[in-house]
Parts: sequence; C-alpha cells; structure tokens
Amino acid sequence: MSFYITTSIMYTNGPPHIGFALELVQADVLARYHRQMGENVRFLTGTDEHGTKIARSAAAAGMEPQAFVDSIAGQVRALADQLAISNDDFIRTTDRERHWPAVERLWGVLADNGDLYKKSYEGYYCVGHEAFIKASELVDGRCPLHKTPTELVREENWFFKLSKYRDQVRKLVWNDDIGIVPATRKQEILNLLEDAEDISFSRPSANLSWGIPVPGDPTQTMYVWADALTNYISALDYGAPDSQQASSAFREFWPANVHLIGKDILRFHAMIWPAMLLAAGLEVPKAIFVHGFINVDGEKMSKTLGNVIDPHELLGRHGAEVARYYLLREIPSTDDGDFSWENVKNRYESDLANGLGNLVQRVATLIRSRAEGEVRYWATMDEAIPALKELLEDRQYHEAVAQFRLHDALGQVWAKIGTANAYVNEQEPWKQEGEALHETLGAVSAMIGHIAWLVQPFMPGTAERISRLFNVPLGEWQDGTRVTPEKPEPLFPRER
Repeated sequence: MSFYITTSIMYTNGPPHIGFALELVQADVLARYHRQMGENVRFLTGTDEHGTKIARSAAAAGMEPQAFVDSIAGQVRALADQLAISNDDFIRTTDRERHWPAVERLWGVLADNGDLYKKSYEGYYCVGHEAFIKASELVDGRCPLHKTPTELVREENWFFKLSKYRDQVRKLVWNDDIGIVPATRKQEILNLLEDAEDISFSRPSANLSWGIPVPGDPTQTMYVWADALTNYISALDYGAPDSQQASSAFREFWPANVHLIGKDILRFHAMIWPAMLLAAGLEVPKAIFVHGFINVDGEKMSKTLGNVIDPHELLGRHGAEVARYYLLREIPSTDDGDFSWENVKNRYESDLANGLGNLVQRVATLIRSRAEGEVRYWATMDEAIPALKELLEDRQYHEAVAQFRLHDALGQVWAKIGTANAYVNEQEPWKQEGEALHETLGAVSAMIGHIAWLVQPFMPGTAERISRLFNVPLGEWQDGTRVTPEKPEPLFPRER
C-alpha cells in the first residue's frame, strides 16, 4: 500500500521559522508511522521560490533572486537534516527540469479545457499573502492576518474559472471525500465556497517578473498559487512525457493521502487546488491536515516585539530529540499553541529526564546489577501481568495518530511510561530474588521495548538508543527474547 504525504512548501522570503519546523516534524511523524505499518511511503517537502515578496526581499538583501532563494532553500534543507526529517524528496519551484514542465503542462490542460480566460481586474492585493483579498474581508483597509495595508491593483490578468467547479469542490468537502481535519476548518471552507469567485492566475510581467512565464503569453507571469500548488504533482513527474509518466511516481502515489499545511493557506489547498485538479481531470487529495500557529508566552510572534523563535536556537540548546518532543507534545496538533523556554525546561525535566530517562536507566541498571546482566521476555507474561497487558493495548494511540492528534498520541505513550514506572515501584525488584526478580525485569523490559516502538515516529534517535541499550531491535520482541543491556548512559541528563 502506498502513502503520499506532503508539507506545504516553505516560502523563501526569509529563513525558516519555528512554525515550519513544527510542520516538518508533524509530517515526519506521519511518514515514519506509516512506514512502520509496512506501507510504501513517499514524503515530500520543499520551497516556494517565486513571487513579488521574494523579489523585494532579494533586492533588500542586495542579491539576485536566484542566489537569494538558493541560500534560503539551503537553510530549509539544513533545518530538515538537523530535525532528522525523513523526507524522500525536496522540490523547488525554480527547478526548470522537474517543476516548470509540470506547471506548464497543467496550465496547458486548463487552457485547452476553456478554464482560463483573460480580463481586466481591479482588486486589493496583499504582498504577504501573494493573494488578492476581497474588500469585505479587509479590516480598516488592511489584511486581517498580516495587519498590513493592501495595494489597490488595476491590471489585465489570466483568470481561472473557480466558480465552475465550486459546487463540485463543496460536495467533495461536505462528503469528506476531501477530509479536512479539524472539523472547524472544514466548516470554514464550506462557508468560503458559498460565494467563491474566479481567481487571478497571472499578473503582468511588468509587475511580477520573478516567476514562470505564461505559455504563449510572455507579457504575463504565472501567479504564485498557480505555480506553487503544482509542486505536489511536479515532484511525481507530472511534467514528464506521457510514455514516462505511465510508469512514474505519479501513477503510484497520486492522489496524496495527506497535505499537511498551516491554517493561513487552507483556502488555497481546499478550494483552488481541488478545482484545478478537477479541471485537469485528476483525482483530488484524500485529506488535508491543518495545524495552527505558535505563539510565544501568550503573544503572537512578531519581529516588532522581538519574540520570534529561531528553531536553530531550540536545536542548539536542546538538540533534535528534545525539540521534536516539545513541539509535538506541547503544541496541540490542530490548534494554536504557546512556546516558552520555561515550558521547554519543564517538559525536559518532568517528561524526559524524570519520566522516560529514569525508567530506562534504572531498569537497565537493575538487570546488570541484580540479574547478572540478562533477563528474558516470555509471551506468557502478556496475560499473566496486568500492567503489561494494559501497556500493550494501543487502540487510543493509533486513533490519535489517524485523527492528527499527535500530542494526544504522545500523551498515550507517556501514560504507558507512567504505568511502567508504577509497576517497578510496586514490584520493588531491588528486593526480589530468583524467578520473581527475572519475571519483573523481563516484563518491564518488554514494556520499555514497546514504548520505544511507539515513540519511534516521534523521537527516532531516542528509540534507537533504547534499542541499542537493551540489545533488542525495535519491534522484534518475541517469545524468549534475551535482554542484555549495555552499561546505561542517561538518555536525558538532568544537568542542563
């Protein structure tokens, strides 16, 4: 079974931020989880590199646009590496070999089907969104999200007949053929679709030179959303010749199982993108998972307030495993969340050092000091020991992952850590001898092995360290498995 998951592609007008780091690790959990389930996973991320805002940012930095986006794309790749993101591919919209042919092909199909037309237009343009905004949505003449003045633009553009596909998209969303999580975002899209209008798909090249030229009309440049949204299929060789595409990744992985995005770009992914696909005769994505924003100490991140969190600072202070755990556990997957350095410290000490770290350390130490360095796990323990039977029940964990409640899934894992620690305290193996001692330590070792298996999608480095420490490969606990721990080093040292 194939599973295709994508993040949004990060807009390269500046360095990667903590919100995109959150999106990367959320998508990585889902990719790793589905690999664990034996599925053939393809995980895509990348960078969105065209548009007015990028051209202006490059000019402000005294750089040519291509050199500017090359630098930012390199930073995004580096962040993904530092966070141990397991993406299979990285797409860039300035890639003229992979991306441009797909965009041009899709444009051609829409044009041939009569779904593109040219007309004069006047509207309010938000550079931050790279989008036109209805006058009814403005707040005191400003973009409601960016709080910046819009620009009144009068120009002749190519338009896409979104209104032609509005009812079809609405039906797909209503029937959950495009599943939108959480449900509040589904209702938001249904409301927006009520009066969705045709949308601009290009701008005059005189006003937007940094982008893909409209095929057959060099006076126009493709609008960023007509360009950027196509990345999800350009990375699957949609732009390849028909003979190649017949056996390409597109045939194997499309439609996407999950597009994972931030709430500020939902309308583009749940309205415009499905309509484009319908117009081109292609299948629509199966689900769109939507995360919220990260606030800092109760306030929205802002350069003006000086509270912007650099993900590299979090990584530098605590490393990838702690950064991943904090973002996935502390930030609700589908809602806005709050970041504070105090909470990072608290999570580290209570959950990691005193919770998982303490459990692993003391059990490995007890096996080495009290059981001559070896115990065995027997399958009969599953029914005989209530705590182990309870810990092996994973229904709520799997439901939470499937419903994009990753913070709840981690909560289930930490509840199991509590169960295992309580079992050790109750049994007091430091007082036991012989068979009773070996049964207790064999059972709690199996608990730890199962916990490592469940935590692997979230904290792969930690899971691997536990596996190596106990000398049992992840997921390979069987009847009679020998557990021979190495000398334990603290997973999460308390001195930080």
